[in-house]
Amino acid sequence: MAENDLDQELVRRVQQGDSTAFDALVRKYQHRIVALIGRYIADWSECQDLAQDAFMRAYRALPNFRGDAQFYTWLHRIAVNTAKNHLVAQKRRPPSADIDVDDAEQFDSAIRLRDNDTPERELMRQQVEQLVLRVVEGLPTELREAISLREVDGLSYEEIAEKMGCPIGTVRSRIFRAREAIDQELRPLLDAVPDSQERKH
Repeated sequence: MAENDLDQELVRRVQQGDSTAFDALVRKYQHRIVALIGRYIADWSECQDLAQDAFMRAYRALPNFRGDAQFYTWLHRIAVNTAKNHLVAQKRRPPSADIDVDDAEQFDSAIRLRDNDTPERELMRQQVEQLVLRVVEGLPTELREAISLREVDGLSYEEIAEKMGCPIGTVRSRIFRAREAIDQELRPLLDAVPDSQERKH
């Protein structure tokens, strides 16, 4: 069954009163949603709370979901709005541009872990999310500020250059180096996860 067909089937079951079908949707997408909200909110535990909030909103709105869009696209929109509303309520500046589905996917380095919901994978995903935040916190000030302004505040390279008082080329270099540092820390962790398909002989 194609992924979208499976989602539509689970949605139909939720609409008929089967709450366990919604649990399956939460398990399937919770890490993508946490990673997406992490583009707006730097604090990991805050991301977790907001992801839960987004799922609650989705659950309450599901009776009106008609399937015009794919379920994940619809859920993605709810999560983005939840994060932005939270920032506005806290008088923090939401990113100037929304993060689209593809961009959010690209940022979530652990995305290939999402299909196997074993406890080990679950733990691994949490480690990845925490590791990213830890790496960012440990970066030199100028790299941390550049990556945060880009990923959390959603500023353009021009806006970051102006804010940091340096040329755009320097901003690009700092963001590139910050992403390199994150990837470098993540690679050993991700490489340690054997691909379940490769292990089947």
